[in-house]
Amino acid sequence: MRIEKLKQNYEVVVNLVHFPLHSETPAEGVSLDVLFAGSKAEERAARQVRMKGLMDAEGLPYGERSHTYNSRLAQELGKWADTQEGGAALHDALYKAYFVDGKNIGELETLVGLAESVGLPVDEARKVLVERSFREAVDEDWSSSRKAGVTGVPTFSAGGYAVVGAQP
Repeated sequence: MRIEKLKQNYEVVVNLVHFPLHSETPAEGVSLDVLFAGSKAEERAARQVRMKGLMDAEGLPYGERSHTYNSRLAQELGKWADTQEGGAALHDALYKAYFVDGKNIGELETLVGLAESVGLPVDEARKVLVERSFREAVDEDWSSSRKAGVTGVPTFSAGGYAVVGAQP
């Protein structure tokens, strides 16, 4: 991944800031057929091929999803994980669960299982999700994203400049 390459070659600090992408999505998710109802099947297929090609070029796995899911709870868990030793691994697990395995990353048990899979304390992860103890921290991220003019993910910013999307 390019961020890892940057870390290897430069002194950079990576600070993940969450963004409300499709925050209106219900807990059970929305099928991509419904989400892209105005698109032709061949347009959707072409988007999938394009994304798969981009991900392949970066050495990232990428599957074919049938649904989009609300990522709010995943963001709250990710924010907590960033405070834990080894917690950065959760972000990769969330990526794989969503973009490769098509899992609903808005479901509590899925998230707890992902936390466990990267060695995070299960009881603490469950407590964070049930009590929503990182809700305000993610609210602050959403607010700062909006103020910065973020319109899509990923957005990379450095030195007063921003780049939206997976750019070369």
